[in-house]
Amino acid sequence: MKKLITLLTLAACVISCGEKKEKKDGFEMNRTKKEVKAEKVSEGVPVDLNNKGVGPITSLELGDEIDEKLAAEGEQKYSMVCTACHAPKQRLIGPALSGVFERRSPEWVMNIILNPEGMLKEDPIAKALLKEYNNAVMTNSGFNENEARAVVEYLRTL
Repeated sequence: MKKLITLLTLAACVISCGEKKEKKDGFEMNRTKKEVKAEKVSEGVPVDLNNKGVGPITSLELGDEIDEKLAAEGEQKYSMVCTACHAPKQRLIGPALSGVFERRSPEWVMNIILNPEGMLKEDPIAKALLKEYNNAVMTNSGFNENEARAVVEYLRTL
């Protein structure tokens, strides 16, 4: 009997010390005795490829081929300005940008880069993103249209 109780106690200890995963309010919770980690499973903002945003860009056609030179220029700009808030595959202060063109139109992306203030005031997706990211306001990068287009080309490579 003592062996059975010891075995059951040991099994209970092993089970209780393991990692427990649960989802709560869209967050995946990983719990161990040493850490509690919350990571957003998915962005609660709708996908809208028809929304062009608010700003100077009303039409933008991206070719099938990536312009490597333009993408390299965009990577440099992105590294200098955007990485403070955005990572390719990880949510930071702002959303992860890998696959952004599966969620947003090229015009929308250009307009959020060029006109973040106007977008946050008038665009429903930008407003939803602002709410989703705890009212962390995207600041104006100061990029001109050519620089913003280079960043867009780089984002296509992520």
